Amino acid sequence: MRKVKPEMRVMYSLILLIFAGFLLVPLAILFFRSLQTSQGFGLSNYLTILSKPELLVAIGNSVKVSTVTAVITTILAFTLAYAIHCTKIYTPIKTLLRTGIVVPMLLPTITYGFAIMYSFGNQGLITKIVGQNVFEIYGFNGLLIGYVIYTLPPAFLLIHNAFKYIDKKFIIVSKLMGDGTLRSFKNTVARPLSGSLGGAFVLSFILSFTDFGIPASVGGTYSVVATQLYQVMLGSIPDFNNGAVIAVLMLIPAVFGIWLLGYLEKLNFHYDKTSEVELPEHKVRDVSLGMVSSIILLAMLSIFVVMFIAPWMNSYPYDLTFTFKHVVNVFQSSDLSGVYKNSLWVAALTAVFGTLIAYSSALLNVRTSLKSRSSLDVISMMTNTIPGMVLGISYLLLFNGSSLKGTFAIIVLCNIVHFFTTPYLMAKNSLSKMNPSWETTGELLGDSWLKTVRRVILPNSASTVIEMISYFFINAMVTVSGIIFLVSAQTSLVSSKIKELQHFAKFNEIFVLSMLIFFTNLIIKVGCDYAQKRSSVNR
Repeated sequence: MRKVKPEMRVMYSLILLIFAGFLLVPLAILFFRSLQTSQGFGLSNYLTILSKPELLVAIGNSVKVSTVTAVITTILAFTLAYAIHCTKIYTPIKTLLRTGIVVPMLLPTITYGFAIMYSFGNQGLITKIVGQNVFEIYGFNGLLIGYVIYTLPPAFLLIHNAFKYIDKKFIIVSKLMGDGTLRSFKNTVARPLSGSLGGAFVLSFILSFTDFGIPASVGGTYSVVATQLYQVMLGSIPDFNNGAVIAVLMLIPAVFGIWLLGYLEKLNFHYDKTSEVELPEHKVRDVSLGMVSSIILLAMLSIFVVMFIAPWMNSYPYDLTFTFKHVVNVFQSSDLSGVYKNSLWVAALTAVFGTLIAYSSALLNVRTSLKSRSSLDVISMMTNTIPGMVLGISYLLLFNGSSLKGTFAIIVLCNIVHFFTTPYLMAKNSLSKMNPSWETTGELLGDSWLKTVRRVILPNSASTVIEMISYFFINAMVTVSGIIFLVSAQTSLVSSKIKELQHFAKFNEIFVLSMLIFFTNLIIKVGCDYAQKRSSVNR
């Protein structure tokens, strides 16, 4: 049993204080405000909100579009993952599928809607290619397309990771035993992946239900819960108490989803040992799945093509003369270039301090014998459950009259808490695989615990740390819902500025800023991937 050092207790106490102050207290204030009325405390705010037909319609719309999204996304994500793992598709095509599917994650969700407008609108690029309007883009159709694009990458990554633990040997054995195609598929692929498929469905539903960016751009008159919350909080007459009620109601699907994920976890099983077996070539299967997967990827990415074309045209789609003026105007505008610099600053601070807090939390949980270290897992589960808009409103209510209001500090702290779960689990998984006796050996050699961490543990987990930095940075650059209530005129970010530019129909500026975010995130992603490979080689 490792000894508990004073520095471990200090680190643990500081982390608990951070999450107490910026997670538990804000949520407590949120619940407090949802119960607060002019007569005292009670449920009258809930009764008032739930008696409003427009909110009930918005909830129904959110459930409907999120459910359809989750079904479609899960099917598409499974198809892509199956094509990569269970076919003999040409290797470069598989690499292209794995890489291309994550491209939308490098852009803010609010940009998806504008790309859909410029692709499928009356003068849209795809509309012109097809020769007619394919469908009405505002409302359910636009939301469905945007949500599927938004949720497909994380759902794919979840199923793709689960496929790594499927033993393909059993697929071959099933065929040799005379099982039909459907029976073999059910027993050797669908059944082992049932927990992950359910998880992808829940993840897609929750992400769609709580997203604000896509409804803000193509929601139209199709009201959803996120836009209702935005209107109540930032309308002509803000109503904080009723806004708190809607925020609490938004937690219900997320909490139910976490419970369902816990139940679905029981359906997962693993093999004692997986064998490196490649499935035999099957031309019909390989060609058909290769074509279907390529069509899915091309269809998804084609929507964003217009984003890279419109800013270089004089007045798209009416005057297609090439010009640099829109890009130059953005860089010459101190306002627009300023929000880009703000976004870089916030993303960098989030990446540095977020990685420090998440890594330290995982370190204390996995590599120490602190009695209450399991509380860090509870914190991780909570941050994974709370939607960004709910967290943002909680901060707005708590820090409304404080010196933190409208500062970069509050935005960075919100981002760290919002995106804490995944980097924490990355670090926890990496640290748990390391030799448990390193700290003991270091102590016998006269090194302090922190010195052992710095000299031995940290270098051996460098690849994970780089991945954590990349995750925090990219998500901080694209988030909309988490910061929409927290930015001020001085701390405006690109994602919030895009929402403002929408009101003035300045779509060229929107696309230029979106390209800046995309290429910035792409550089960070490629650079971090390269650094990860270098750290793995040098170990």
